[in-house]
Amino acid sequence: MSGTRGESKPGLKDRLTDGLYGLGWGAVKKLPEPVAQALFRTLADQVWRRRGKSVLRLESNLARVVPDASPARLAELSRAGMRSYMRYWMESFRLPTWSPERIKAGIDVSEAHRLTDGLDAGRGVILALPHLANWDLAGAWVTTDMKVPFTTVAERLKPESLYDRFVAYREGLGMEVLPHTGGSAFGTLARRLRDGGLVCLVSDRDLSASGVEVTFFGDTARMPAGPALLAQQTGALLLPVTLRYDGTPVMKARIHPAVEVPESGTRTEKTSVMTQALADAFAVGIAEHPEDWHMLQRLWLADLEPREEQP
Repeated sequence: MSGTRGESKPGLKDRLTDGLYGLGWGAVKKLPEPVAQALFRTLADQVWRRRGKSVLRLESNLARVVPDASPARLAELSRAGMRSYMRYWMESFRLPTWSPERIKAGIDVSEAHRLTDGLDAGRGVILALPHLANWDLAGAWVTTDMKVPFTTVAERLKPESLYDRFVAYREGLGMEVLPHTGGSAFGTLARRLRDGGLVCLVSDRDLSASGVEVTFFGDTARMPAGPALLAQQTGALLLPVTLRYDGTPVMKARIHPAVEVPESGTRTEKTSVMTQALADAFAVGIAEHPEDWHMLQRLWLADLEPREEQP
């Protein structure tokens, strides 16, 4: 009997999770924007006041980013962080209804020439981003304002229906979405890049055995090797991107200088150097606006449970 109950709980939880996301995409986009903003700000404050695991983990991560912050300052940052995180969800639920003009008005991109020059040269471009502000909005800007399609990778979510919702949502914004698992994503990404295409990857957290160890805010974390390996194998331009909110309706984006492939060293050594360079660029953007870094999970190796460190 206990085994039966144990199996039913995940099914119920999965259906509830899927239903809530479905409600978000179905209902939130119909609300007047000021109403949606107020609703999600209130929700953020309620979640923050409950001091659950996600909020405590966010505060712990922020303590590494801002090591001299007092407890009061950390609490202030985590509250602002939850508001930023909920703004991401509010915008994401509404993005499918935004016109190209609304998307263009919602983002201000600096150093965009680094992206356009790379694409014009026909060498392929990899944009690597951390979990800052709203990466989906940045992607929608690329596909609608620049009119450039791109390929990305999505983590398999449970339930499968929820993963399907995210794929449909991002494909509706003009993205080609590949599953993270299955082994074929890397080859497809490489082909897109060799054809002069664009690949966008969220790249600030990797708990797999293939993750590259980097120094990040003074301690060791793992980040994915994919961006550096793709750049080496295809000759594509590797550009770090950071995003931020600034209290206005317009999100700011910055395209950083390219991460170059080292002239010497083994593939492993080159990958390590390049991934560290990505981490350093991410750290610049995160340090400037730590409240917009939506890292509500464990990241640094010292924080990981032993079971998470296994291959």
